[in-house]
Amino acid sequence: MIMRRVIRDGQVAVVYSPGYGAGWSTWNTDLPDMIFDPGLVDLVLEGNKEKILAYIVLRWTDATIMGVDDLAVEWIPEGADFIINEYDGAETIVLKDQMKWIRA
Repeated sequence: MIMRRVIRDGQVAVVYSPGYGAGWSTWNTDLPDMIFDPGLVDLVLEGNKEKILAYIVLRWTDATIMGVDDLAVEWIPEGADFIINEYDGAETIVLKDQMKWIRA
């Protein structure tokens, strides 16, 4: 399944929750389209938290809505591999080429 994405100047919009307390994508791993959803991207960029919450509740009825207050958009290069890490609810986006691997 190909997910719709917002792409501008070769960068893909990724929605995540950088604030502490609750993860967004890391607590909704069964709903991977949430991080790329164009409607949600637009609302997060607009910054209207009431509209964001209403959109999420209507679009994903089974979603965990914790972390919604801190949603942000990060732009990453199109085609880049990445992961979203979570520590104590705070999510960070790490590109594959930024990871330091250790070889045995």
